[in-house]
Amino acid sequence: MTEELYKKYRPSVLERVRGQDAAVAMVKNWVARNSVPHAILLSGPSGVGKTTIARILKTLLNCSNIDYVEVNGADDTGIDMVRGIRDKMMAAPFKGSCRIYMIDECHALTKNAQNCLLKALEDTPKHVYFILATTDPTKLLNTIQTRCTEVALKPLSTKHIEDILTYVCKKEKLKISEEVLDKIVKCCEGSARKALVYLDQVMGLEDEEEQLNAITPSSMAAAAFDLWKEFCAPKPQWANVAAVLRELKDDPEGVRRLILACARTSLLKPGSKHAARAYLVIDTFRDNLYDTGAAGLAAQCYELCTGVGR
Repeated sequence: MTEELYKKYRPSVLERVRGQDAAVAMVKNWVARNSVPHAILLSGPSGVGKTTIARILKTLLNCSNIDYVEVNGADDTGIDMVRGIRDKMMAAPFKGSCRIYMIDECHALTKNAQNCLLKALEDTPKHVYFILATTDPTKLLNTIQTRCTEVALKPLSTKHIEDILTYVCKKEKLKISEEVLDKIVKCCEGSARKALVYLDQVMGLEDEEEQLNAITPSSMAAAAFDLWKEFCAPKPQWANVAAVLRELKDDPEGVRRLILACARTSLLKPGSKHAARAYLVIDTFRDNLYDTGAAGLAAQCYELCTGVGR
């Protein structure tokens, strides 16, 4: 499966991070003074650079891959995950100079899990750094917020989104009309990741009208497109599909219909290399989800993933 644009063009150095000058300056100052806080809270909307900055800090702190643990609080909200971190954090790093625990969507942790995390923050050894990321810091315990040094990230400006799209289009040798790019800028809500997801959606479409119709401010369309791309992989991975489903906040039946639309559009293209998979998708997603909702969509997706190659 082709690597998504937002992953392919994720900045690996602070100088490449766009639209977050204050946050970048703060991190650079920490590194220059050798005073990186051991508890950092990255707050801000989705897709504006929280995970990117965490991973750059990993490099700047000379933390090895094996000592960098990235978990999602929305995936595992319970206390056991945090206890596991507390049990392991006292051990010396396997390689490099430190251990880093990056907890994304930390506000989704239960109250008991947050209290356990607070204890870990209070007992953090010198070789351990906690980087918490959240889109809603108000849902965190106040004691966690005050224990951390907060770095607030903001939605990117129109100019920064335009610069990112121009750069990626040039690198990928894409010819996308100004009208399509303008719509991406308007619909991405200041999120670089969302802008590149939209660009991913339109780059395979030759007709400008199709490209414009593929861009919608709804996360539903982006989710359906991501699922369709995974279903087209030689062996679809349930873990990748589940990650998309966890982020989905829109109507499951609407997503099912959009997945079918992707499959049917593929069949209309002469010599489509995904024709066989499109027929399988159409068969798997034939039943509506008015009664089963999100659980029904998950079941259909799981059936598709486990059915390929049997």
